[in-house]
Amino acid sequence: MKKLAILGSTGSIGTQTLEVVREHPERFEVYAICAHRSVDKLVEQARDFRPEVVCIADESLYLELKQKLQTALGADAEMMKVWAGADAIAEMVTMPSIDIVVAAMVGYAGLRPTIEAIRAGKTIALANKETLVVAGELICALAEQYHAPILPVDSEHSAIFQSLVGEDRSEIEKILLTASGGPFRTWTLDQIRRATAADALRHPNWDMGAKITIDSASMMNKGFEVIEAKWLFGVDVEKIEVLVHPQSIVHSAVQFTDGAVKAQLGAPDMRLPIQYALTFPERLGAGFPRLDLFKTANLTFEKPDMERFPNLRIAYEAMHRGGNMPCVLNAANEVVNLAFREGKMGFLEMSDVIRKTMDKTAFVSEPSYEDYVTSDAEARRIAADLVGR
Repeated sequence: MKKLAILGSTGSIGTQTLEVVREHPERFEVYAICAHRSVDKLVEQARDFRPEVVCIADESLYLELKQKLQTALGADAEMMKVWAGADAIAEMVTMPSIDIVVAAMVGYAGLRPTIEAIRAGKTIALANKETLVVAGELICALAEQYHAPILPVDSEHSAIFQSLVGEDRSEIEKILLTASGGPFRTWTLDQIRRATAADALRHPNWDMGAKITIDSASMMNKGFEVIEAKWLFGVDVEKIEVLVHPQSIVHSAVQFTDGAVKAQLGAPDMRLPIQYALTFPERLGAGFPRLDLFKTANLTFEKPDMERFPNLRIAYEAMHRGGNMPCVLNAANEVVNLAFREGKMGFLEMSDVIRKTMDKTAFVSEPSYEDYVTSDAEARRIAADLVGR
């Protein structure tokens, strides 16, 4: 029985993790759950799974959470630890009973608790790609120091991970990272310029949260995944090639030095990579949809268009510049992503603000954790100022 702490339990990855737990109650126990602001959904999960700890990131919602837990659970609520705030989340993941931390918080907020979980020697099921984007070098060094396994949950990185089982990573010639192309794959540049948040949120294949869906539409999500793949698999960024694959059947592949290519295929269902991360090296049976190759449409692959989707090029540039630039990239993207969703800027304007923020933020070649914190705050101020102009 593995005991789980699920950070971001009310989001897309968190709720699908709980579906995996429901399918295998003999294998998993939900020990702790945490959400940003979704009190009602968090209370519902607490009622269904009876965790030891329930935590809300937004401290202003603590009393509301306590009261609603009391109403929903009665006397049982008194047996739960109810916590709030960033310090509480960081403490929660270090609890001795926890075996696996599912890091599914969205954005920069996931960095600190992931670091604390690594220092506590927990297994990390990593769905928060920003953790490695912001501080990949630091995270990898800490994982090695504290012997904390990091198992990828993203469908693409899980596919690469599965393709590398039993292989020597020194024999990787190229990582082939697939992308759906998002809702604007066939749109003209002029159409994209006029795109709204509602347009961008209509992802053709995947059910994701709003922030990630916008990142997918702009291909910043794929840029982040390139950076994440560099750190997860120890390859130079030049060896990572993005392929637009509209059907989302080939989740990613690895090309080896002898020319062989291994790929992982499957229906677009996030529960499969989540379960694989939780059970590795085992594979458990599951009732997930099966891929029927007889009914599958032709599998096609295209080169990404970096003129229509400049965020992918900007992400490569940040990785080439190194130091704190990926951290700055992420901070600026979080600001513009929210501004676009709120109707405060156009779709293509996001790229302009990100690039200008990278140019204006102080460069740090060998950042410490404190440097990342400072760079994140500085980049957010600069990006917000640029959005407001």
